[in-house]
Amino acid sequence: MTPSLEELLADAVIPTTSPASFDVGAALRRLAADAAQAAPPPDMARAAQAGQRLAVVSRWILNGPGAATHVDRLAEGPQSTPVEEAQLDEEGAAVFACLLYLTGHPESAQFWWQLAAGAGHRAAAYCLHLHHLALGEMREAQHWRHQVTDSVIDADAPDEGFLAMLEVVARYVRQNGSTASAPTGGLEMEVDRLAEHGTNACIIVCRPDRRLADRLHDFTRR
Repeated sequence: MTPSLEELLADAVIPTTSPASFDVGAALRRLAADAAQAAPPPDMARAAQAGQRLAVVSRWILNGPGAATHVDRLAEGPQSTPVEEAQLDEEGAAVFACLLYLTGHPESAQFWWQLAAGAGHRAAAYCLHLHHLALGEMREAQHWRHQVTDSVIDADAPDEGFLAMLEVVARYVRQNGSTASAPTGGLEMEVDRLAEHGTNACIIVCRPDRRLADRLHDFTRR
């Protein structure tokens, strides 16, 4: 016999009282445990924070005074030839690395940061510290942190103050915003062009050319 509509509705009524055996305290403890499990592990949180700081510092360097002029110097010479240490403008290498990072070329950014840091550019070394920290590569991150504080060219003593200043700036900008602009679409297209047509397109983006340098001048004059 098919049940009537009234019988079906009666069976569908949701009880409004809790069973006597329901333990509210145990339920709350289970919810708290579930919430704790949902929180990211400390290493993951640290990596995410490092990635955020690296984006902040990269934009700060890219928008710095004279950034485009330094990239001009880096753009001198044939594209197919490597940059010799004596010819390297370390500031230009750091700016170019930050541009590469912000436009989605982290491996190439790492290469150019290493060139700049090897020439004594401390902000580039700090970028490498954050880059490896974001990847969970703690040994490499510690190495580059040491380069910032203890192995600066012509430095007589460790410089924890420089590192602290960079971290304070990065934290303040991340929390309060910044006027430093992200790369425009046109600038990103120029980087992609170099990545696609350079001699080492599948590995490392080659040195910037005159066309990209001019586009960077347009970007910094905005």
